[in-house]
Amino acid sequence: MLRQAKAAFEKGGYDVQTVRITTQPFTQYVRGLTQQQALQLFKALDDFSTRESFALNIGPATHKPEDAPEGLEILGQILAATKINASVIVADEDGVHWKSIHLAAKVMKYLEENSPRGENNFGFAATAMLRPYAPFYPGSYHDGAGHQFSVGLEGGNLVADVFAAAKGDLGVAADRLTQELGAQANILDAIARRIQNDSRWTYMGLDATPVPGLDSSIGAAFENLTGAKFGSSGTLTVARIITEAVRSITVKRVGYSGLMLPVLEDPVLGQRWSEGTYNLDSLLAYSAVCGTGLDTVPLPGDVSQSQLKRIIGDVAILAVKWHKPLTARLILAPGKKPGERTEFTTPHLANTILKGLP
Repeated sequence: MLRQAKAAFEKGGYDVQTVRITTQPFTQYVRGLTQQQALQLFKALDDFSTRESFALNIGPATHKPEDAPEGLEILGQILAATKINASVIVADEDGVHWKSIHLAAKVMKYLEENSPRGENNFGFAATAMLRPYAPFYPGSYHDGAGHQFSVGLEGGNLVADVFAAAKGDLGVAADRLTQELGAQANILDAIARRIQNDSRWTYMGLDATPVPGLDSSIGAAFENLTGAKFGSSGTLTVARIITEAVRSITVKRVGYSGLMLPVLEDPVLGQRWSEGTYNLDSLLAYSAVCGTGLDTVPLPGDVSQSQLKRIIGDVAILAVKWHKPLTARLILAPGKKPGERTEFTTPHLANTILKGLP
């Protein structure tokens, strides 16, 4: 079905970057297995995803640690040994889950110490107030019957082009981005609904968040409009403009539906981080009007588990306060100190200069 869906979007004129499969929360299907048996299962699933060319997410460890403690003990081992994505939910409608925050920080430190250059933290996140069926990793999860699908949009360059044409006029930029995103969303929604009719899978919605990449910079979009470096005055305003445009689309929405500012997945954001034009507190401030929290934020390897808990806690509190989905995906560089440059080799991450915590 997913291959047919990929072909349908390509026929509609779109490039399909990845096909992704998210299972039900993995603790539901490892019950009764030993840790060794569970690790063998996930290594086999990882190999299968490589052979069949899809990205795999095994969902959150659990909604609450007390629900399935046996799954929590092996999460770090699974992520260290594979390319699989997973998450821990640290806040939801019931409020902040402090035990989950402790778990998330523990997993992040484990992956720093037990994966090459700490890079496997790329596939793990602590999520807050994120509802099911989001297409973006690693926070994606579902609690339904299966045979459901969502669509995510990578549109950093689209926003950059629109903002460049606006020549610094914020009103023009807002209007044109709303029109352009709305037009693209309508086309994508129509294709998805045809797929639903043909496949009898349920279409859950579109996340039109304009996700950047190493060749599709959202940081460049900001600078095209403000004429200044990302983090300068006006950055918060542009963040709000993008978020309002995304949320103005009239099609069925799912996921974050806002703005992503992944520091290490965007060359301009990575460079500005090196230059110190913004920091953790800046990203939290922008998240109050838009974004996804702290995404692929680089941290020195000597950041402690206690410090990670405080950072994740800030994200969870902000998400609950404003009732919006936020994520903490923190990439610790083992052995690296503030002022030193990261040495990531994965094609998904840019390198930057590390900054110390306040």
